[in-house]
Amino acid sequence: MMARTGCRRAGLGLLVLVVAACDMTPEPGLARGKAVYGTCVPCHGATGGGNEELGAPSIAGLPQWYIEAQLEKFENGWRGAHPLDTVGIRMRSMANALDNPGDRASVAEYVAQMAPVNPEPMLQVGNAQAGATSFQTCIACHGPDGTGVEVLNAPPLVGQADWYLLAQLRKFRAGWRGTHPQDVSGATMRPNSLLLDDAAMENVVAYIQTLQ
Repeated sequence: MMARTGCRRAGLGLLVLVVAACDMTPEPGLARGKAVYGTCVPCHGATGGGNEELGAPSIAGLPQWYIEAQLEKFENGWRGAHPLDTVGIRMRSMANALDNPGDRASVAEYVAQMAPVNPEPMLQVGNAQAGATSFQTCIACHGPDGTGVEVLNAPPLVGQADWYLLAQLRKFRAGWRGTHPQDVSGATMRPNSLLLDDAAMENVVAYIQTLQ
């Protein structure tokens, strides 16, 4: 009889622990997003300004919808799946670490409210005047001022580091981005990248820097 009572008590204690663990699930929101962002700091920096050496872009102030979409792409393997894309692979592992419900939205909300950081131009290449012509094909999605269009899933280009923009154009052209059948917005971007040679990519990035 005592053994059964002990088992019941043990079972009740285990139930209490399980319920307590469930109650410890972090509440989604800015506070949770700030906590989660701590794992992003080593690459993107405390202010979200990015790090060229690590291939980490400036993310502070990017739209919440865009950040969430990209985290989803990394988590699902729509980005960061190419074996040569070491930067994307690292980011994919970070996205997969957001395993609590609401973490993706929380960190996206936190990053979106950070003050934008406009990185200084790093590239000494490209002809902005020539790039203005190539940019005409970008206007339909990203807008004439490069601020992006949410309904088209086109992110803002202004305020982003020139080296990162050039790197992403090259990834699209090489097939490291935009080739997954479920990456609809990426698949829209890739054909445009195929129209640009190295010089044209440098030119259009140089032009985008004039829109800052």
